[in-house]
Parts: sequence; C-alpha cells; structure tokens
Amino acid sequence: MKAHVVSCPHCGAEVLKYRQPALTVDVIIHPQDAPGRVVLIRRRNPPLGWALPGGFVDEGESLERAAQREAKEETGLDLEDLRQFRAYSEPNRDPRRHTVTVVFSATGIGRARAADDAQDLGIFSLEALPQDMAFDHRRILEDYMQWTLRSVVPS
Repeated sequence: MKAHVVSCPHCGAEVLKYRQPALTVDVIIHPQDAPGRVVLIRRRNPPLGWALPGGFVDEGESLERAAQREAKEETGLDLEDLRQFRAYSEPNRDPRRHTVTVVFSATGIGRARAADDAQDLGIFSLEALPQDMAFDHRRILEDYMQWTLRSVVPS
C-alpha cells in the first residue's frame, strides 16, 4: 500500500498517510413512466458531460443510502427496487483521483428534474446514449445493457 510521510498538525510528529481510493455510487435509474429508458444528468462541474446520477459515499453511510441520497439530490427522484449491479475500479476511471464505484439499478419515482450539481437532466434510450459521457459511464451502461439482454434472452 502506498503511503507518504506527513506532519501531524497538532504535535508535529511524522506519520504515514495512506492513499486509498475514494468510494462512490452510481445509479441506473429507470423512470417509472418510461421503464426502457435511463435518467442521465449533465454535470455542472468538471469533468463535464452526461453521467449517471451518483457521487461520493459519506462516512457512516451505507452504499444503498448513498445511492438514494445522490439520486434525490441530483434528480429529485425517490428510488424503488434498488439492486446492486456491479463495481468498477479502474484506477483511471475518474480523472480527478482513483475511485471505486458500486453501481445500482432502480426505478425512479416522482418528477425528474436537474438539481444540486446537475446542470441538466435527460431521459435516454440505452440504444441512443449521448456522445459526451463522463467517466466510464458509457461502458457501465453498455455492460448493463448486455447483462439485461442475457437475463431475458435464454441461451
């Protein structure tokens, strides 16, 4: 594990500070009135582009609660049938720092609207995603589409 030496701000003693990935959640939200589509937000802050609603998990917060909070903050939607889909951990998936995201899928209840750090909100078909997507969210949605196809189509 990588670490570097820092000084304690209180006593000046040298201590090791470990660099660890940040934990995030992202949510694939299917609106209740448009089950075959997904909600994406256009990010207000860099890195810019369309993205799944999501964000950092707060200390003391469960992954599920973080997913519900981020969805409500960014889209105004409440979530039902929240299910964990997959985790993504590529060190360069977020240009700001190493993050590990746990992705959920859910049904969105209520009226979708852009809020918090979302500049805009759109509802898209999985087959017609916008070109300018942030992070690895296009890959996540492509993986999700393949997974849902395998789940419904017998082999």
